[in-house]
Amino acid sequence: MTSYLWLVIAAGALGVLYGAVQTAALMKADSGNERMREIAAAIQEGASAYLKRQYTTIGIVGVVILVAAFFLIGIWAALGFLIGAVLSGAAGYAGMLISVRANVRTAQAASQSLSKGLDLAFRSGAITGMFVAGGALLGVSGYYAFMTQGLGHASTSREVIDGLVALGFGASLISIFAR
Repeated sequence: MTSYLWLVIAAGALGVLYGAVQTAALMKADSGNERMREIAAAIQEGASAYLKRQYTTIGIVGVVILVAAFFLIGIWAALGFLIGAVLSGAAGYAGMLISVRANVRTAQAASQSLSKGLDLAFRSGAITGMFVAGGALLGVSGYYAFMTQGLGHASTSREVIDGLVALGFGASLISIFAR
């Protein structure tokens, strides 16, 4: 593998690692009084129900497209679509879980000072951004490395191009439905 490809993979891994470390720090923040925690629990329950329903519907559509991609384009495009869809779905799920848990902590921090509230809000938003960017870098560069280095396809081959385009399509499809 070229050093540039390793650099991109490392950048993606660092983004995901940063998101994980910041998530752990976020969860240690004060979650407020009993009433705030009750409201937060209700919001978390609603968000979980929403995600379950949404991802069930998206999953049905995704499976239909996955099967169509397999038979019409080939296994590598179908695999790329699956990787993109799974990474996008995971990023959306993580983003929702982090944001609903950050809300109550941000409200508590803001009750102490505006600066603390804004700092926590910014950091919690950055977590989702780092998971999305890191996951995207890992997904694209990892699949490219697998196709070119692992399977030996030329970087300009139809299999590699179709696989990467399908990966982007899978990620985009899930994120569009999730809006």
